[in-house]
Amino acid sequence: MAAIDPSRRFLKDVKRIVIKVGTAVVTRDDGRLALGRLGALCEQLQTLNSQGFEVILVSSGAVGAGRQRLRYRKLVHSSFADLQKPQVELDGKACAAVGQNGLMALYDTLFSQLDVTSAQLLVTDNDFRSPEFRQQLTETVDSLLSYKVIPVFNENDAVSTRRAPYEDSSGIFWDNDSLAALLALELKADLLVLLSDVDGLYSGPPSDPQSKLIHTYIKEKLENTITFGDKSRLGRGGMTAKVKAAVYASQAGIPVVITSGFAGDNIVKVLQGQHIGTLFHQDAHTWVSNGELNSRDMAVAARESSRRLQAMPAKERSKILLDVADALEANEKVIVHENEADVAAAKDAGYETALVSRLALKPGKVSSLAKAIRVLANMEEPIGQILKRTELSDGFILDKTSSPLGVLLVIFESRPDALVQIASLAIRSGNGLLLKGGKEARRSNAILHKVITSAIPESVGGGLIGLVTTRDEIPELLKLDDVIDLVIPRGSNKLVSQIKSSTKIPVLGHADGVCHVYVDKSADMEMAKNIVVDAKTDYPAACNAMETLLVHKDLMENGGVNELLIELQTKGVRIKGGPRASSALNLPAAPSFHHEYGSLACTVEIVDDVHAAIDHIHKHGRQSIFSTRNSLHIL
Repeated sequence: MAAIDPSRRFLKDVKRIVIKVGTAVVTRDDGRLALGRLGALCEQLQTLNSQGFEVILVSSGAVGAGRQRLRYRKLVHSSFADLQKPQVELDGKACAAVGQNGLMALYDTLFSQLDVTSAQLLVTDNDFRSPEFRQQLTETVDSLLSYKVIPVFNENDAVSTRRAPYEDSSGIFWDNDSLAALLALELKADLLVLLSDVDGLYSGPPSDPQSKLIHTYIKEKLENTITFGDKSRLGRGGMTAKVKAAVYASQAGIPVVITSGFAGDNIVKVLQGQHIGTLFHQDAHTWVSNGELNSRDMAVAARESSRRLQAMPAKERSKILLDVADALEANEKVIVHENEADVAAAKDAGYETALVSRLALKPGKVSSLAKAIRVLANMEEPIGQILKRTELSDGFILDKTSSPLGVLLVIFESRPDALVQIASLAIRSGNGLLLKGGKEARRSNAILHKVITSAIPESVGGGLIGLVTTRDEIPELLKLDDVIDLVIPRGSNKLVSQIKSSTKIPVLGHADGVCHVYVDKSADMEMAKNIVVDAKTDYPAACNAMETLLVHKDLMENGGVNELLIELQTKGVRIKGGPRASSALNLPAAPSFHHEYGSLACTVEIVDDVHAAIDHIHKHGRQSIFSTRNSLHIL
């Protein structure tokens, strides 16, 4: 099964679902009912029904289907002279009456083939004005669901007091999209799924290659920036109506997903938490930065802002950092709150202890970060320093000076504090920045990004630092070699290699590494114990924590090795052994000398002397690209 989108983990608690299928899905281009799509829909609903979900269906399509049948009737009973006269539009209410009968008969036939019972419920806008009706509606639906019956709702257009099904958009609900949202609230549904003829909400016309699928709708950011069509191909709703209904339901606490009804398994995929369609959720603004732009716009904004930053006097750039430090401290409570939510979600998802440890902002961490930023602000100016001066000829001097790199794309692990550190360095050095943190730190990264960019003056622009929120954006960013100047990925060797092979942009990467500590026979054992314990336990999830402890063979004879192991085990460190150590000390074998634990565990091995220790590190330590992470301490 495909990976679960972290923003959709709430789906594991979904029990009652309202599913609305639009006219464009129910009918074909010629107005006839789309039997294949309806069959696939019924099969999905049967699967959900058998899995214990409570399924409520809201179906459009009656008017369209009825119109097609009445046109045929009219044609059959018309004379040649009648056909020469101007054709009058068919009565919409008559179309609704005829189409509803045929549509429900088809649903009944399809569900019967799947051993599922369905029930028809026709409602009008005026019905919901009665509290007694609403109470009875809830009781009836609860009763049907208890018998595993699927209620099928539709507006009773045939007797509706509206002027015509397509003209009147007043009242408590005004189409089947708004009816579905109303029912989701009335019947206390856990999820509303709106099926359309496109994959979800796009940034522009779906037919435009430049349009991008919006996976998460942020009302504050998007409600005034997207232009919709007037209505759907056959019905009266269209995407405008769906978004309006989705916003209404989601703001009331009912999550909504708009996705395609043309795929035969999209409803099941939605409930599996897959990254399809457009999600509407009342907490969505906490997941994605409100300033999010498309990939190129974000990169261009970072470049333009960085040029304005570079033009500022050094003191003004330092002032920005001081403002950032103040903003972090002023917002410490909300930052910690969002971080705690990420940590709780990571624990619920069963992530490893090491990852949760990296994710957590421990007490005092925000203050520590603010203090470090102030130190950075007061350091020597990094831009414009003369690094080298060469006299090419008499009076002709060439200076090599330090300058910003431009726009950096930095991909880092699930450490929210890394976002603060990287952003601070970028501001100090005059660089634009695009950040992609681990998905586990989504809320922490969002609030930190918001706090930091709020401290950047308008004369520079908050676009100086862009927050990339999904992995899907990375391939597009890697194509922007005309805007982005350097990519810095932090992660596995596989990740670094994939990025290097996917872009023309220079990549400053490193592979995974194993940090070593070697204790010689001449070491001061008290000092050695302190250094070894600190190297492993101070921050075991950090990339520079000790993973392998090498000890001189003579320490086996004088008890030094036992002292070191007891000290580590007292601190909760699990010990694994290399071939010599596991045999001599009866330790469980280490997975390999290349293994990076990232937790309270390490490998111990016995070596003959310092030269053997160096050879071991050269052989089993992973060399980095442009940098090294191997450490050797000779005590």
